[in-house]
Amino acid sequence: MQRSRPADKYSPLYFLASVGAGGLSVTFFMYLMFWVPHPGRPVPIFEDIMAAFATGGVAQQIGIAAAMAGIAFFAVLNLQKLFWNISAFNQFRKTDAYNTLRNSNAETTLLAYPLALAMSVNGLFIVGLVFVPGLWNIVEYLFPFAMAAFLAIGAFALLIIGDFLGRVLSKGGLFDVTAHNSFAQMLPAFALSMVAVGLAAPAAMSTNGVVVGVSLIGSTFFATVAIVYGAVALFTAFNSMLHYGTAKESSPTLMIMIPLMTILGIMFLRQNHGLHATYEVQANSAETMMFLARLVSVQFMFLLLGLVVLKREAYFTDFVFGSKTSPGSYALVCPGVALSVLLHFFLNKGLVASGMVDKFSVAYWMVTALAIGFQFAMVWLVLRLNKQHFTKSADAVAVPAE
Repeated sequence: MQRSRPADKYSPLYFLASVGAGGLSVTFFMYLMFWVPHPGRPVPIFEDIMAAFATGGVAQQIGIAAAMAGIAFFAVLNLQKLFWNISAFNQFRKTDAYNTLRNSNAETTLLAYPLALAMSVNGLFIVGLVFVPGLWNIVEYLFPFAMAAFLAIGAFALLIIGDFLGRVLSKGGLFDVTAHNSFAQMLPAFALSMVAVGLAAPAAMSTNGVVVGVSLIGSTFFATVAIVYGAVALFTAFNSMLHYGTAKESSPTLMIMIPLMTILGIMFLRQNHGLHATYEVQANSAETMMFLARLVSVQFMFLLLGLVVLKREAYFTDFVFGSKTSPGSYALVCPGVALSVLLHFFLNKGLVASGMVDKFSVAYWMVTALAIGFQFAMVWLVLRLNKQHFTKSADAVAVPAE
């Protein structure tokens, strides 16, 4: 009997395997971001990390070692899954299944490609900060190249969106409203948001006024398009779900608002830092705390909504713990990763900065434990899904998400 893998029946949603791994590398970077002193810089760099490791206690050394190991492992996994997807996608483009996809609602799953590219560029920047000595000395020269890369990825995403909207809006009847019963159509907003947060990084780190200005304007454009597109997709999808119920294979997309809140939240924090450092625009810590509290509230609202529907549809029983597989299952990773990351920001940039919680107090570690709990649940989920989808078996069949 011929053995195959579910991933052999390719879907562009497998790019989410790369996105999830990249997101997990960011969760480990949070240890360094908030536990390693980095005076005079918005982010820790290799020299800060080595100094903290040399002078810190055993607990800090364990945290730093775990962070660096986690970043390295998931950065490699991120790139491995990205390159595998690019190769598989190039083969997929030659098939009839690709032409069918391009003429269906599922055409927007192609946005997982630029989403993964943007995630990998963000991840590589973190790898550079953590593992490359002296990088900060030349970082100003890297920002224009990084912004050019994100602009190219953003243009790639806009071309795919334009092709889709041009097809469905130029003639009636080409969009199947009955198959719009999930938040799958918000994937374009997810991709554009990832471009936006990458473009916003120089605003938080550069001291060059022109670079900061371009960063602010470019990230604002892509974030604005993402918000408008996402709002339209959200409300039209909810209407369809009320009529037809939620498509089971696409039900993980009900929690796509969670990563959107994290990505856009970090983008706004980066912009605010650039506005403060370069243009002397002031924002106090209490305002930041309330801003992040609203984002976290939206996240938990959609987390509860998603879990209710997933439980009613027995999604975990079938596609996570059971024998069925769906490439859309990788969409479950992003919400957990996003919750972990934003909780770290809410705690450190909100609760601690405003004076509500003392750093490294009992309350601090309680919130941190929640963030780490989400993180390690997603570590398990990624390893579980990779085993399900990329291990050969005699009867492996992937169920494509709409």
